[in-house]
Amino acid sequence: MEPLQIIREFLSEHYEISPESITPETPLDELGVDSLMFFELVFEFEAKLGVHAPNEELTSLKTVGDLIALVHKLRPAVT
Repeated sequence: MEPLQIIREFLSEHYEISPESITPETPLDELGVDSLMFFELVFEFEAKLGVHAPNEELTSLKTVGDLIALVHKLRPAVT
């Protein structure tokens, strides 16, 4: 499953945010993502993709694309 799809499904199911409004360019704060929602989303990635995001990596994320880029960086290479 791709990170953008996980973000869309999670925010749509748990917070009734329209999936169409979620693009890589969308600022997280425009979606109403607060700190609790953000960490729930990070936990969702950790559970579904087996990645672990260190706290220091999370502080600079501003857009959906930033979060996707971090997941790709942390995701183990597929061989």
